[in-house]
Amino acid sequence: MLCFACQSTIGADDNWCAKCGAAVAKRVDPDSEQRFVTILRADVVDSTGLVADLDPEAAVSRLEPALIAMRGAVRQFGGIVSKELGDGLAAVFGAPVADDNHAPLACHAAIELVRRVAGLGDPGLQVRVGLHSGRVVAYMVASEYSKVYEIGGAAQHLAARLEAVAEPNQIYASEACQNLAEGNVQFEYLGRRQLKGFSEPLPIYRVASATDVSSWRVRRARSVARFVNRSKETALLRQLARDADPNRQTALLVGDPGIGKSRLVHEFVDQLTREGWLPIHAECSPNLQGAPFSTLKALMLSILEGASTDTDSLANLTGIQRSAIDAVLDRPISDSEWGELEPHARGRAISEACCAIVEGLVVRRRAVILIEDLHWIDRASETVMAALASLRAPGLLVLLTSRPNGLPDWVARSNAEITALRSLGEDAGREMLDDILGASANMADLKSRVVLHTASVPLFIEEVCRSLKDSGVLRGHWGDLALARPVGDLGIPSSIQGVIATRLDRVSKEERSLLQIAAALGPSSTESLLREVAGLPQEAFQRCLTALDRAEFLVRIDLEQDSLLEFPHEMVRQVTYDSMVEKLRESVHARILATLEDNGSSYDEPNKLCYHAMRAKDWQKAFAYGRTAARKSLARSAFADAINYFEIAMAALDKTPFARSREADAIDLRIEARTAFMSAGKVAEWFDLGRDAEGRANAVDDIGRKVAAMAVRSGAQNFYGTPIEAIETGEEVARLAGEWGNPGWLNLAQYSLGQAYFIAGRFREAEQMLGEACLRLSGPDASAPPGTTPRTLLLLCCMMKSVTHTTLGEIDSGIEFHERAAAIANESNRPFDRVAAGYSGGFLMLGQGNPARAADILEEAFALTQKYGIRLFVPVVACHLGIAYLEQGRLDQARLTLIEAREEARSVGYTSIVLRTSIYLALAVSRLGDPQAALNTLREARNTARQQGFSGLEAEALFSEATISPATNADETNLVLNQLRAAIAIASDNGAKPLLHRAEALLNEMLADSQGSFWRR
Repeated sequence: MLCFACQSTIGADDNWCAKCGAAVAKRVDPDSEQRFVTILRADVVDSTGLVADLDPEAAVSRLEPALIAMRGAVRQFGGIVSKELGDGLAAVFGAPVADDNHAPLACHAAIELVRRVAGLGDPGLQVRVGLHSGRVVAYMVASEYSKVYEIGGAAQHLAARLEAVAEPNQIYASEACQNLAEGNVQFEYLGRRQLKGFSEPLPIYRVASATDVSSWRVRRARSVARFVNRSKETALLRQLARDADPNRQTALLVGDPGIGKSRLVHEFVDQLTREGWLPIHAECSPNLQGAPFSTLKALMLSILEGASTDTDSLANLTGIQRSAIDAVLDRPISDSEWGELEPHARGRAISEACCAIVEGLVVRRRAVILIEDLHWIDRASETVMAALASLRAPGLLVLLTSRPNGLPDWVARSNAEITALRSLGEDAGREMLDDILGASANMADLKSRVVLHTASVPLFIEEVCRSLKDSGVLRGHWGDLALARPVGDLGIPSSIQGVIATRLDRVSKEERSLLQIAAALGPSSTESLLREVAGLPQEAFQRCLTALDRAEFLVRIDLEQDSLLEFPHEMVRQVTYDSMVEKLRESVHARILATLEDNGSSYDEPNKLCYHAMRAKDWQKAFAYGRTAARKSLARSAFADAINYFEIAMAALDKTPFARSREADAIDLRIEARTAFMSAGKVAEWFDLGRDAEGRANAVDDIGRKVAAMAVRSGAQNFYGTPIEAIETGEEVARLAGEWGNPGWLNLAQYSLGQAYFIAGRFREAEQMLGEACLRLSGPDASAPPGTTPRTLLLLCCMMKSVTHTTLGEIDSGIEFHERAAAIANESNRPFDRVAAGYSGGFLMLGQGNPARAADILEEAFALTQKYGIRLFVPVVACHLGIAYLEQGRLDQARLTLIEAREEARSVGYTSIVLRTSIYLALAVSRLGDPQAALNTLREARNTARQQGFSGLEAEALFSEATISPATNADETNLVLNQLRAAIAIASDNGAKPLLHRAEALLNEMLADSQGSFWRR
């Protein structure tokens, strides 16, 4: 077998290449797949000028040493040269075998590349390097004689642009690379620069230097949580420490990256150190896998530092053993005998010297040797570590940590106590989140989401929380954070992408393929469905499933009928799914869709079928299933879900070929979707649906659908515009619907027009128009347009009739129509219907002078709007609830409720409710002691109502203004009298008798007072 990086021969059982140190990729040639990697681009500065006057052979001879140096630097740190460019190269780190250290390794390689080229002794050869971390498509290009590993995607272009602007012998990195390598690598921020092909200036960093700091030290420096739980594992280590007095003990902690191995052993070693143990520590580094004795050197330096006060630590060594230690520490050696030893004899001497030093130490003091990340140990150190782990020395405890895929054979021979470290329990995960986020009760939902998202893996918890803080979702300090805005998708931080990808690379191609199908199915799936989609024989399927269960990629939950398979957390599923290229995803989703259809899921689970049809790009089926899912959501008042599926259906349909029938479906879909958008308070989108449908109907000359679309737009205009515009459109739609002879659309048009008349203050016309619609909807041939039912439309007409009659002072008629609305709501029990009836009932109670009962009814309706997301009714119900509080004298509660109602009305676009809440908010503010602020609000509301045609609200504002305006002199009194006379005139024209009577009573009272004052004078 050949090394993938340098093509050197390697043994079948080798984990690393002896020549270049690259990890051995024990998998078949990769298919096209998506990878999160770091790309390195390097070239010789002004190579054209260097070779312009040279013949071809001389030109090659001038540049080839630099290319050789570049290749060597890339391969030293595990990179793959994907393309050579004559005067430079492109390399990738983190593929074809994933490596979570791809960014630090690429930075180390870049530094080594610059150093090697500079060391060639040719001052004309200068290089520049660009680095970027991002998602690419990776694939193998095979010809008759060779194979080349290629990468594609926008990420490689950014690396190339960074290379192009870099100064000679400098390394420029993107922010993505800097974020991943920070801690291992030192960067200098150069500010933002405009790069060719990118619309916005991008932040650029210069790689200044790099160290071999372990991943644990980097994470410890970034850690924001204290050590939690792990009591079981700590107890085991404690027992081994006690047993180390009579015997040498070895323990190995095995776990995936981020699981908490290093945190546990460091916490434990710190405890032993406080008890008098001598700590000896070495970390295996991915950067130094190809450097002989790198781990052993770190171990010897730790011993010498810890035993610095012990003058006898090296006293008992022979001369050869002293030379052996000097060789490991890269010290000068003067002993000629050392130079005459064969390599095997030198290795034996090094091993014996290290064992002798440790034996000498533990005679005087108990010692704990901690070797971290054994999976990255260099081959030269491995033999010595095996000898130390098997050393018979009482008082010695050897602790090792490793990932599951890097266990050397000698571990089993050392009789080590092997413990597999798992995720924290749910309670421990929440305890960790309490430490990170704080104990605020409003964080409870986020903590639950993070625990589920991360399966309580410590690193994942910290990085997800850090990502939320860096993005501005969380604000404050660690341990005391608050939500700055709603939390959307928790996502997968880039620091975790490689960690999960390294685990995925440990499974076979067949297992990976099955896992990708499971990822496309969702967070969970049944065993029978997965097998049916995969099409594997039972034996092969069970073999893969067992392997994936053992690796904790798919957890099997046995049920009575069919086993359920679940991903341990969403991030594993998402990284698996993201690894598929688009073409593969489409084919997988198409297979899932066909399987579900064959199993008869079309009616029961249209949402699931819609999802897979969209991902399979089967647009016709996505439209059909999306529409069905939207209708089912609408039936249960799940308006947000309904909107989502309507939008999916509209987008999918628009991707099918143009035809008149397609446009008819598109118009009908937008007309049907109006109910979901309306109920959710998305008035602008509701209006746009009607306008878009009207434009499409005009384009295909479909008069019937044009009238329907106009009716949709007309209804939205009652909220989205002025009453004048709404009435003009409504009257035209009602006329066209009558001429067209479609009673369903005529009923909806008359309801919308009646509502427009009411909003404009033309109450008698509103009552008449709504009455006509009620009459037809109450008959045997009642009809309504698609998207609603005759009963719901009748309920809305009765609701508005009740509100209108109450405003006119016709309480008996108001009661009659409210009771009809309430009866329909009780019959359907739909939340939307119950809210509508609740609004008319609360309005009626206010008209009858019973604000306490009104508040009870409106509070119940408001709770329903919040629970079911019926946002269109939120501002109107809250507004009248605030009025009910005001009339009960609950002033603070009234003020807060009216403020919230006004803000919600503004966000929805409900202008008439903005004005109504402003009027009654002013009254509350006045009674709370700030009449001037109240007057300012009322004047603004009155002027706006007058300008935009809300005559009924103008009268209410005038009357309210008169009630709180001062009348301490003749001018002020005349102003109030004029306000009352204006309110009376409008109320008289509109037929609003309750307001008319109140205004007349106040006017007569003031006139009587003013006459009495005159006679007294």
